Parts: sequence; structure tokens; C-alpha cells
Amino acid sequence: MSATRPPEGARVSDPVLQVRNLRTEFAVRAGTVRAVDGVSFEVGRGRILGLVGESGSGKSVTGYSILGLIEPPGRIAGGEVLLDGVDITQLRGDALRRIRGARIAMVFQDPMMTLNPVLKVSTQMVAAIKAHDTVSTEVARQRACDALATVGIPSPEERLDAYPHQLSGGMRQRVAIAIALLHKPAVIIADEPTTALDVSIQSQILAEVRRLATDTGTAFIWVTHDLAVVSSLADDICVMYAGRVVETGPAEAVIAAPRHPYTAGLLASVPSEHVPGSRLPQVPGAAPVLSALPTGCSFAPRCPRAAAVCSTPVPVQQFEDGRTALCHIPITPPAR
Repeated sequence: MSATRPPEGARVSDPVLQVRNLRTEFAVRAGTVRAVDGVSFEVGRGRILGLVGESGSGKSVTGYSILGLIEPPGRIAGGEVLLDGVDITQLRGDALRRIRGARIAMVFQDPMMTLNPVLKVSTQMVAAIKAHDTVSTEVARQRACDALATVGIPSPEERLDAYPHQLSGGMRQRVAIAIALLHKPAVIIADEPTTALDVSIQSQILAEVRRLATDTGTAFIWVTHDLAVVSSLADDICVMYAGRVVETGPAEAVIAAPRHPYTAGLLASVPSEHVPGSRLPQVPGAAPVLSALPTGCSFAPRCPRAAAVCSTPVPVQQFEDGRTALCHIPITPPAR
């Protein structure tokens, strides 16, 4: 059995990916910036984890770090990323390339980061298959066609012979997801893949992703700033702020009764929760500069609950329902 294959008898609920105290740093003129600061979470087989936060929170860098896509002046400064028990942060060269795409894959926000505009879809998908499997072109083409059908693309045989520019934005994104699925990976990291799409296409893709997770057992890490998307898609939520995880828990529980003031602020600003035309509440201020974070809680300067204790090191509060919050003064849910 390969070291990166799931253990025999693994259950759907078993963690397939465990991120432990991950730290990613970038060298800048002002010194060293820690864009990912002690991030820990796990995701089980067939489950979808929503990795949520505003721009600059570190969520995308976390995704790139997991895949080993950080290059100088950035570096992974510490922590572990365990894929079926193997720390992939220690893999280099061919060993890393063998699992990237085959066991863990990524879908980018812009599908043209995945697709070459001057090559047919078939050429690109066949090449992706042959990069990891020794099969004939005919077999690879049939697998590519099946993958397009799996993500709901009509007339997949015809789409194989199209160039990317001949497909709509939603269709290109489905192709990118199909490429990520070619080798039935254990984990797919999706970095805001539906942000640029209209609502109807977005909802179709989200429904396909939910079905794929259930049918294939592939775990998804869905990186987004959009809590409305997460509320309808994710099983679990991990909220990030200034490079740190500030709240985790089952999606339904976090959405219904957030524990961290930052999560509550994000939820309060979701347009669908307010009367059309009314002024939306906002989280006051702006995200901090990572090279000049305040002492203690990074969110304290923007927090309506901040007190003197918030300038001291922040504990991770553990709750009976398995949720966590990085907060001195977490929100107490209303009594039932």
C-alpha cells in the first residue's frame, strides 16, 4: 500500500487532511510577515470545509501552503500538513509532484490559471492524466470525457474538442473542476472558484460540488469570503483573521450562533439578511497590516466587545459542542 493512500477500512468521517500549527512567512522590507500564523484544522472524507475570511486574512495563502506552492520570498516556517498521515510539507521534487494533482488538487478562482488558451480541452486533460498514469491516449480521452460528464457538462465529447475561449466562464470553471477530479484525489482545495460567476451558474456548480463530495468521498476545502456560499455548501467552517483561525465548528452551528465577534460581524453584513435598500452593517475599520499587528487580539481595534484583557495573549476557548473561538470574551449563545 502506498504511503499516501488512505488506510484500509478508513471511514468517511476519518480526517483525510490534518493541518497542524501551520506557519507561512514572507520576507518584506519591513521585516518578516507571518501570513499564516499557527493555523490548525482537519477535514474528513466526503466533507466540505469552508475556509472563510476577508481579503488579507491568509485563507488563500493557507491553501497554497498546503499544496507546497509557496516560493521565495515566502516559506513554510513550521507546522505539519498530514495527508493520510504523511507530512507533505517534507516532500520535495518528484515526491511532491507525484501527489500534487493525483492525491491533492486545486481549483483556482480564474480557470484560465488552469487552462492553456491555445490548447484544446482534450489535449490538456489527456496530458494531466498521462502525467500520473501510464495509459493510452484513447483511454485517457475517455476518462477526460467521463470527468466532464461528472461535473454536469452537456455533450462532453464536443466540449473536449473546444478551446477554452469557446466555452462560457461557468463551463471553463467546470472544466477546471473536472481536471482536479481526474485522478479521484483525496482532497481538492477550491480558491473562490465561483466568485466571478453569476448567481444561477454559481448555484449549479455548488450543487455539483456537494454531490461530488458525497458520491466520490473527496474532501473539499472551499476558500471564500462569502458566508452565504458557505452556509449552503460547507459541513464545517474555519474562520480566519490576520493569519489566524479565530473560530471553528459545524457550519450550521457557527452560522446560527457565532462565538467570535469577527464571525458575527461577517454574518451581520450578508446582504440577504437585510431589507433590500437598507444600509448594511459593516465591521468597523480595516484589516490590520500583518507587519504591525497589535499585541494580544488582532481583532481588538475593530471589536465592539474589546476590553483591557484583549491586549494580552489570546486563549483558544473550547466549547462543549466541539467548537472553538480565539477570543477572551466570546459571545454567549442565547438560552433556549
